[in-house]
Amino acid sequence: MTINTIATTPIEGQKPGTSGLRKKTHVFKQPHYLENFIQATWNAIGGVSGKTLVLGGDGRHFNKRAAQVVLRMAAAGGAKRLIVGQDALLSTPAASNLIRINGADGGIILSASHNPGGPDEDFGVKFNTSNGGPAPESITDRIFSETQKISEYSIVESHDVDLSTPGTTRLGDMQIEVVDPVAAYQALMEKLFDFAKIRALFASGFRVRFDAMHAVTGPYATAILQGVLGAPAGSVVNATPLTDFGGGHPDPNPIWAKDLIDRMMADDAPDFGAASDGDGDRNMIVGRGLYVTPSDSLAVLAANARLVPAYASGLAGVARSMPTSRAVDRVAETLGLQCYETPTGWKFFGNLMDDGRVTLCGEESAGTGSDHVREKDGLWAVLFWLNILAETGQSVQDLMRAHWQRFGRNFYTRHDYEAVEMDKANALIASLRARLSDLPGQTIAAKTVTQADDFSYHDPVDGSTSAHQGIRIAFEGGARVVFRLSGTGTEGATLRVYLEDVEEDPARIFADPAEALAGVIEAAQQIAGIRSHTGRDAPDVTT
Repeated sequence: MTINTIATTPIEGQKPGTSGLRKKTHVFKQPHYLENFIQATWNAIGGVSGKTLVLGGDGRHFNKRAAQVVLRMAAAGGAKRLIVGQDALLSTPAASNLIRINGADGGIILSASHNPGGPDEDFGVKFNTSNGGPAPESITDRIFSETQKISEYSIVESHDVDLSTPGTTRLGDMQIEVVDPVAAYQALMEKLFDFAKIRALFASGFRVRFDAMHAVTGPYATAILQGVLGAPAGSVVNATPLTDFGGGHPDPNPIWAKDLIDRMMADDAPDFGAASDGDGDRNMIVGRGLYVTPSDSLAVLAANARLVPAYASGLAGVARSMPTSRAVDRVAETLGLQCYETPTGWKFFGNLMDDGRVTLCGEESAGTGSDHVREKDGLWAVLFWLNILAETGQSVQDLMRAHWQRFGRNFYTRHDYEAVEMDKANALIASLRARLSDLPGQTIAAKTVTQADDFSYHDPVDGSTSAHQGIRIAFEGGARVVFRLSGTGTEGATLRVYLEDVEEDPARIFADPAEALAGVIEAAQQIAGIRSHTGRDAPDVTT
């Protein structure tokens, strides 16, 4: 085995965000770019000599080539064993599961999640630690530091490793185990849910439509929903992973999964609809004639968890990201559960789960999960819903109506202003921060501000503090608006505005969400001056 040591120099902009490093694919294809980042990762974790790692990705353009680079660099670093998904495919939750059940030292996940894929679109790389979850800030900070001083990287000179067939091979002294990407994940799901009950639900004529969006979840959903649970052939659509996701945007929301929404709003709609994203960690739930917001979905799962075998003994606690609606807070209060509010980013939930403080957690950006892995998990959420529906015999609409009547309804929406010039986005947030102390007591668009702050999170497990996580504005009566710049895009800044209002009157909980939130939307516009700062008259995406 020949190991080449290649001289290199630091490349600007290799700072990992909340979910690793994401850039345009052509950026990752630049000479030394991927290699620098992988070597910096090895350096940041104390090297990979003697270690076991998991490797896989969502199948987007450059996935297979990047996997070969990672394999050769792991071998050069002296790694003992690499567990790789067949054809370099692994959903993110499946990768997390493989790390955990194999006692691996971590893993490399090749994905830009819900971002578009293709030669002119996005690519990403992130490191997950031995608990199966995304690297915490202490590690991503070290990775970034290493990218700023790197002078060389090591890589094995070899032909490509055949990843097309499960089995074991070697690259020098490193063992490579190519595994069926679905098998271990499917086995985990069978332990968590009552597959017999769900199978009986489908046998009764219950119809489902799962849109895999030409992304990695297709093989998983096909194997489990159609193969094991008996959903009719064709229940899973867009099931073949494509390098460009069929030219679509693999983000499961009413905008990008419009075909599914249209189908579920039709008179002859299936009973249950769902979609997942590029790497399989997000989900969208739709009933016949009803879209379920991710915030409501988390609340419903928490309220009905005891109906599912894995959670029949109760929940240790629940957690949500700060921008997520407070619907789950209401459930937690009623059920006597501790509810944690964290910054956006799944790594913050990992500490709470590892410490036994929470069982279920979720983010408004279509992410829901539990302590079965340390990532959000799209198909898991779908199976959770199906298990609840099988137990209750209710439709999605009936279940949601009963939930809102019991807990009240948190009307909720998110407005995204994409690719805003960075200086304009930063100026908007800076202006808000400068006015926080003056806002309480002001009445804006008939809404009286009761609280305004810049959210700072103090981790109860490791004592760390994460500051400047988003601007929160609360109003009398329970309404709220949150302003935050997202770190998941690859161009400019995405300004996200989260809008929420609460309704407890049973006669008004079925109002149109746009009408229910109109006052909060206008207050947010006036407070932040979005038009004047960005030049935008309307958001690019509303979910």
